Amino acid sequence: MREIPGRTVPVNGRRVYVEESGQGSDWVVFEAGQGCGRTCWDPVLPLLADRARLVAYDRAGFGRSGRTTAQLSIDDMAADLVAMVEEVVPGRFVLVAHSMGGLVARRAAESLASRLRGLLLVDPTPETAPVYDTWDQTVRKLDRALAVVRPLTAIRPMARLVTGNVRRLFPADTYATMLAEDFTPAGISQTRREMKAVVAAIPEFRHRPPRIPRCPTILLSAARPAKGRERQHADIREHQRRFADSLPEGWFEDADSAHFIQAERPRLVADRTRRLLDHGS
Repeated sequence: MREIPGRTVPVNGRRVYVEESGQGSDWVVFEAGQGCGRTCWDPVLPLLADRARLVAYDRAGFGRSGRTTAQLSIDDMAADLVAMVEEVVPGRFVLVAHSMGGLVARRAAESLASRLRGLLLVDPTPETAPVYDTWDQTVRKLDRALAVVRPLTAIRPMARLVTGNVRRLFPADTYATMLAEDFTPAGISQTRREMKAVVAAIPEFRHRPPRIPRCPTILLSAARPAKGRERQHADIREHQRRFADSLPEGWFEDADSAHFIQAERPRLVADRTRRLLDHGS
């Protein structure tokens, strides 16, 4: 398994595990998507190590962070991100967020506004898309499936079987760490709690959207839909585009990739992160 030095940081009565790498005077912070932790950024980090100090972490309940049985909201996760940044990162930085992490990052940006040099949203969740009108029903079905999967992940061969799609995307040492830390009964339980957090956040974000980020923002949209989800995917991309177009300094860009752009197109993610660092110099 991968072995990168890290440390535990207290946040709001919880603990998160943080890894710092790279070198330089600039800083980049990474926020993972639902069900993922710091390791999902492994393909990108080496490509930026010569440009900036890089901070990747596990949200409370994932990976090496302290376990929690509490039902954290997206606002709670955003508050933890803010607290972690205040402890770890001096000065201004670029924030990179994937999928559900985009909701966390956008809410956190309200508190971090003066410190953000740029925001890179990697196939983020657009709460306004019609597919999320009935997301509670979708999540109930997914939750029932995960309830069945959860005990199976205690058996390593079964855990490998049900996570084959992830195994194909990430380096072997990264996947081995994911298997040991995230694809476990405790990790699946936390994923189920995060799904419920997104369900609760959709109407909240629609009713009270986060303030528009004033920093340069790039939105990378996955251009390859999952089979059978072409219509929903088109709606999601359209609402991602509308969000980017609503920003004073927003750019929308297609990525020839499925949802895990950081795994399939790590050089694209690294290049756009560099662009935001250079723009804010």
